[in-house]
Amino acid sequence: MPAPGENSWNDNLMADFRAHGGQITEGRLAGAKMLLMTTTGAKTGLPHTAPVGYHLDAGRYVVVGSNSGRDEQPHWLANIARNPVVTVEVGTEKFQARARITTGAERRRLLDDRIAAIPQFGIYEKQTKRELPVIVIERA
Repeated sequence: MPAPGENSWNDNLMADFRAHGGQITEGRLAGAKMLLMTTTGAKTGLPHTAPVGYHLDAGRYVVVGSNSGRDEQPHWLANIARNPVVTVEVGTEKFQARARITTGAERRRLLDDRIAAIPQFGIYEKQTKRELPVIVIERA
């Protein structure tokens, strides 16, 4: 479940993204590499869109389910586990893709890459009891 105010914050972020050709222009995330990921609700079957930061690894999009270091998994993780087919918006492009939750050494390497690029993810990892999921997204 989203934190109080998170839905409106995400809605504003997505509106900024779409209004500016896939760029975040306002607030503390201005200039950040973001994509919009639409999943199918695990319980509802309805589409759910979330803004997530990403980095690239060998042409694949990589996102971390940090949920800003909260102990709860991001809502979209259960959706991916149930149905890995997602729609991605990045820049001005929109495409179908397949998301895969990584494990083991691959997960660790990709998370370490993210932490090296954005140290805040190391803080998120330390402040939660759960293992941060790392998801690889590849075009369908």
